[in-house]
Amino acid sequence: MTSYKDLGLVNTKEMFAKAIKGGYAIPAYNFNNMEQMQAIIQACVETKSPVILQVSAGARKYANKNLLKNMAKGAVEYAHELGCDIPIVLHLDHGDSLELCVDCIESGFSSVMIDGSHLPYDENVALTKKVCEYAHKHGVTVEGELGVLAGVEDDVSSEVSHYTKPEEVQDFVSKTGVDSLAISIGTSHGRQKFKPEQCTKNADGVLIPPPLAFDILAEIEKKLPGFPIVLHGSSSVPVEYVKEIEQYGGKLSDSVGIPEEQLRKAAKSAVCKINIDSDGRLAMTAAIRKVLSEKPDEFDPRKYLGPARDELKKLYMHKNTNVLGSAGQA
Repeated sequence: MTSYKDLGLVNTKEMFAKAIKGGYAIPAYNFNNMEQMQAIIQACVETKSPVILQVSAGARKYANKNLLKNMAKGAVEYAHELGCDIPIVLHLDHGDSLELCVDCIESGFSSVMIDGSHLPYDENVALTKKVCEYAHKHGVTVEGELGVLAGVEDDVSSEVSHYTKPEEVQDFVSKTGVDSLAISIGTSHGRQKFKPEQCTKNADGVLIPPPLAFDILAEIEKKLPGFPIVLHGSSSVPVEYVKEIEQYGGKLSDSVGIPEEQLRKAAKSAVCKINIDSDGRLAMTAAIRKVLSEKPDEFDPRKYLGPARDELKKLYMHKNTNVLGSAGQA
């Protein structure tokens, strides 16, 4: 067994307590490869932001769990080399079984999510409690989920969303022992978070989605004062990246994200972890398509993955500083 402490990682407990008190949210950025990890660490060191390196079950299979463990250790050492020992968490995103969570804990993860939101309530409670009991023995923090997000992310998908029921949250937290709770208030997975008919158009023809259900968030905060809340599916799907991808041959019709001002509002509440994946994919894809289109004879991966990494770093520095409020909080 590898303890996350041996890799130089931290769990989310102190990180979340500071975020709630300070009125900001910790960035949880998904990564699958070296360039993404480099961009995340560079951006968070330069903005002096704590960070959660987030890995889905699919990304873990893609990267290989042993390589991933050493990448996490390398991320800690890389931050030190860059001049700022920022707090870094390695987190399992949307774990779907006790076995997967245990395997991640034993290979150095400092935080895991067990997503039983698709199960009947009592089964979700039972599964989440089992994960918490094992994780807490090893100092690993656990995120649970109530409510269902629409959209698709790796193996997680749902055609419709079901908002979290505020009347269930106290019971769920007390029975399971979770350290944080992912809720559903209108965010969704993927780059198409809303259908065009759900949106209005502004003067520039940009689709504007319906607002998040801040009334539900407020009710949950009343039921669980000071408890860490998590928002999944919180990419903003920047129009400029969508346009650039389509300019260079891609097709991403009806891409709609969560407006950044709504995420900033959420970050000032008990929401202390905000998950961002699709925005990073869009930034990298836009940069890669541009290089390959403008230089069709280019075949050195460094010449297109390098610009992709740089664009991703720029995006994450913006998120930390202007959206999440985590800059300067390391």
